[in-house]
Order: sequence, then C-alpha cells, then structure tokens
Amino acid sequence: MIQIKFKYFVVLCVTLWICTVSATEADWPSFGRDAGGSQHSPLTQIDIKNVVRLKQVWAHRSGDFVEGKYPKGSVLQATPLHVNGMLYFCTPKNRVIALDPETGRERWAFDPHSPDKKTGRPALSAPLVLTGRCRGVAYWESDDSTIEKSAVKLAALQGTLCERRIFKNGDAGRVYALDADTGLLCLDFGAAKGHFGFVSHSDYENYGEGFVGSSTSPPVILDNLVIVGISVNDGISNAKDGIVRAFDVRSGELRWEFNPIPEDKRNISGAANVWSTMSVDKEHKLVFLPTTSPSTDYYGGGRQFDIPLANSIVALNGITGKLVWSKQVVHHDLFDYDLVGHPLLVDIQRDGNVVQAALLQTKMGWLYGFERTTGVPLWPIIERATPKTDVPGDIASLTQPVPSGMAAFARQSMTRNDLFGLTPIDRYACRRKFDALRYDGMYTPPSVKGSILFPSALGGGNWGGASYDSVTNLLIIKAENLATVIKVVPKKDSAVEDKQLALDYLTRPLVGTPYRIEGELFQSPLGIPCTPPPWGTLTALDLGTGKIRWQIPLGQIRRSGVSIPQGAGWGSPNVGGPITTHGGVTFIGATMDSKLRAIETATGKELWAADLPMPGMAVPMTYMVRGKQYVAIAAGGNAQVGTPIGDYIIAFALSN
Repeated sequence: MIQIKFKYFVVLCVTLWICTVSATEADWPSFGRDAGGSQHSPLTQIDIKNVVRLKQVWAHRSGDFVEGKYPKGSVLQATPLHVNGMLYFCTPKNRVIALDPETGRERWAFDPHSPDKKTGRPALSAPLVLTGRCRGVAYWESDDSTIEKSAVKLAALQGTLCERRIFKNGDAGRVYALDADTGLLCLDFGAAKGHFGFVSHSDYENYGEGFVGSSTSPPVILDNLVIVGISVNDGISNAKDGIVRAFDVRSGELRWEFNPIPEDKRNISGAANVWSTMSVDKEHKLVFLPTTSPSTDYYGGGRQFDIPLANSIVALNGITGKLVWSKQVVHHDLFDYDLVGHPLLVDIQRDGNVVQAALLQTKMGWLYGFERTTGVPLWPIIERATPKTDVPGDIASLTQPVPSGMAAFARQSMTRNDLFGLTPIDRYACRRKFDALRYDGMYTPPSVKGSILFPSALGGGNWGGASYDSVTNLLIIKAENLATVIKVVPKKDSAVEDKQLALDYLTRPLVGTPYRIEGELFQSPLGIPCTPPPWGTLTALDLGTGKIRWQIPLGQIRRSGVSIPQGAGWGSPNVGGPITTHGGVTFIGATMDSKLRAIETATGKELWAADLPMPGMAVPMTYMVRGKQYVAIAAGGNAQVGTPIGDYIIAFALSN
C-alpha cells in the first residue's frame, strides 16, 4: 500500500513539477526577485523554444487610474510580488491589493482613504487629491514563533498576529504595515507613536524646508528591519534631507537613520535622497543605497562644498546604519543625474574568478562595478576633465569619474551632422536649434543661453533598467537616448516666481536661488526628437570582457501620425526594465508601443511579442503555481510620458 502511494506521489511530482522547483524558485518575493535585486528568475519552464506559445490567461483591473497629463494623470509602475500564495501590488491611488496568482481574482484590498468595512474603523488619510505612483511593496515573514504579549493583545483586536506582513510606502511620509493574509493593519506597528498600523517620517527631524514624502519605490527588508527612503522637493535650495530610516518590523520603533548631508550643512542644502529601489546583501548584512543629487539639482551656487554621499553608491551596515563604504559617481551634480536604481548584488565571472559584485547603472550610460564588501572598483575609474559653467554664481566640477574597461550602454555624444529629422525641413530646424544652444559634449552644464544635455536627466539608464543572467554572465540593460534643452533663467521677482507651480520636472522655480529653469525635449517643430535614433535600446554587456555582446533598438514610436516599423531602428522612449530567466528568455515591456516582448538573452533575437491594452512601463515578473509558470506585468501607461492611461495587471502562461 505504501509503495502504491509512493508511485502516485512520484507521478504527481512529475506532473506538477513540485519535486524540482523549490518555493524560493517559484516565488518573486522582492522587487528584483532576490534581496540583491538581480531581476533574474531560475525558472525554466518557459524557454526560447516554447515562448511563442505564451497566451494571456487573466487580467485584473483595479479601477485606480486617472486620465490626464502629468502630474494630474496617473502612473502605473508596480511590480507585483508572488509570495505566501498570493500576488501583491500597489496602485496610483495608494491602495494595496492581493490577487489569486492563478486567476487574478482579488483576495483583499487595503485603502487608507476609506473606512475599513470589516472593522468599522475610520479612514486613516484624507481623500487622495493628486494621484501618485507606487512601484511596489515589501514582504516580511516571521521566523520566530514567540511574539511579545503586547503584540498579541493589539493583534487580537483585528483577528491576526501579523506573522506575515506587507509594507508599503504610503502618502504623507507614512509606511504602512499590513497583515499579508487579510490586508488588515498590523496595529502594533507604530503604536508607540500613537498611530496604529503605520509609522511616519514626520515624527522625526528631517531638517530643511518643503515637504517630506514617502519614496515611490518599495522598502527593503533585512532580518527584522524594514528600511525606507523618502521623497523631497529637490527644487528648493535647503530641501529636506534625504534620510533613510530603519524601523522594527513589529513595533515600528526607529532603529537607525542615515543622513547623506554633512551635519554642518543641513541648514544649507538637502535632498540626496533615495527615491528609487534599494538592495540588500543578507550574508554580509549590508544595505545598498543609490542616492540622488543635492538641492537644488540644476544650480549648485548655494552648495559650493563637498557632499560626498550625494550621487553615490552607499553601502551601510544594515543592523546599525553606519557607513561601510561609498563611491560618488557624479561630482557637484548640475545635471539631475540621480542614481536611478538599486545596485545589483550578484556574483559575476571576471578574470577567471567568481566575484561578489555591486553593479551600478547610471543616467550617463556608464556601468560601475565594485567589490561588494570593500567598494574596490572592478574596472578602473578615471577622472575626466569636463566643461566649465558660465552661470554667474555657480561652479562646475573640473572632472567627473568615468569607468574604464566597460563599454557604455547608451549613446553619449552627437554632432550637428548626426541630428535626425523626419524630413529635410525637420532636420534643418533641429540644426538651427543646435546652433543656438551650448553643447560641449557630455557633462555640458546648464546655461543662461540654453544647453543641450545629453545623455539627459531621462537617461541613459533610468528606473528599472537592468537584469543579470548568471548563465551567460550578461547584464541585460535598457537605455533611453533623448537629449533635453535646459535653460537657466534669472528671476525678476523671486517672491512671486518661487510660488509658481512646476510645469514639470524640467520647468520650475529653483526656490531660494536667483534662477528658475526652463526645459524641454530637444525636438523638431513636428515633435520628433532631434537626437539620432535609436531612442531606446536593449543591450547585453559581457561582464567578463567589458564589451557589448549585442544591442538592439527597443520598441516602436508613433509621431505625426506615422508608426515607424521596428525594423527601421528608431526604438522607443522607455520606462521600466527587463527580467531574465534560466530558460534563456529576457522579458521587457517599457516601450510606448504597448507590447510585452520576449528576447533571447544570448543573442538579442526577438522571439515573441504580445499586445498590451496600455504601455507596460513597469518591470515584469515571473512565478510558478502548481507546475505552471506565469509572466505578469502592470500595463497602465504613464502620464509623465503622455501615453494612454489604464489599470491592468496581466498574466501570461504557455498554452497547451
């Protein structure tokens, strides 16, 4: 009888793949799948031969979207997590939703802006007026069966012990803790500060002026700590400081905080915050931060002193918050060259050895590599002379640090003869504009005359941009190749102009300075980029040789009523990033043509593409349930780049 049962068990295992796929392999428990953020899955069921059989199997609509131009229109950039038998994601309206991963049916939803129907508790927050963006949530699970009595008492009020928690950066500088099984607030979290279920950055000193908000990217987890960044207004001279904080996952008590602004300069400049994703080395208890520019971002006359932890990869002791090592990759930033994504903590092959690396993508199109525990560069970094500023009252760094021995993954220069035009007249208009502006190559600072910034603050590399495939030792990274025009405008009446609302992130007052900035894409009267195409690329960097293995235009674009075929090589502006799998497939949305693509990781060959109802400007993910591998992506468009707007989470799987 035992032998018969064992035979059935073996057949069941083979049928469902559950004997060979561990829970860790089947899940996607963090934004980048693993704590180090590789954006790579070991799943192999979907491979280069059968990927053409992928079909949509379900779609979920949250209803959480707002039509309109940015900042009034919504942005959907969430990467769902698959863990604890559910998919978890957040919406532009600050909600968290849990789905059945096989069907897309809603299991629960949390809305801080509405009364809790299950408990009758009032709303935690005022109704949301402006929509935001949320790139994801974090998951923590207790490995300790003993929980403090106070926690049990508070948890009893909501019928859960919250031994599995979802953490979300919310509105008004809050961080919410939710029971992963029910979606109810974990009332012990933040209780010591009098707000049950969340903590707030506003309870602590943030220095400076302006607002302090939550990061739009998810927190990270290290042991029993939840580590979070903040968002600030870097258009204010003395903005709030870019503090990163670690809270106890159960009580919400502050365990440490890290401030990138030198202590004696905290009433002069601010920002250098972490708005993007972070990564964690669990083995060495390190947390890696990609910091941003100090305030103000396009004018540095008020901060003519060193801020060495701005625009830097920063490795902290995750238990204490103390600095372990750092490396600044932009000196005295005048270009808004924020670091836009977490360092990928992966083991790469180099010079015949396996190296524990931290790989940092940048807007400039450079890839920096460091030994993870020491910060020693894996390929040399040299200081290159750069152009001077001509803006009165400002200075520019004499040099910028440039990696040597690793190919750039984005275009970094152009000439007058390179400029693009849909027609000869269009191209002539681009050349006339070029002649009227300042352009001295890379790191040309903004000017009163108006300067071309290329790569621009859009990238090069931008948010969500890279995945490491350990099978091929390739970094798969996407880039955007669009120049912008930045003009520094002297203010006539600071008292009036400082109160004007920003038109967008390129045109706004620089509060507390003598200037405001005006910016736009470098484009022709037809709205066609003057920058030479391709405007979007996907590149495979060989981390052993430092050379490009392959590079392809990514996506299509429609302008002036014309859709250019993909084979024309234009590519598309893009937001989002790739994932790779052990099946040899790279998946990426990101483009304006509303497609999810499957690319052969080893060669760059497009294997499959599916139409999405809206652009999928998010990082996709993949997971396995009961022997079936799924690929899912948020397809809701992006008001900031002018796409159609929606609210879809869409999943694909192999057809029979």
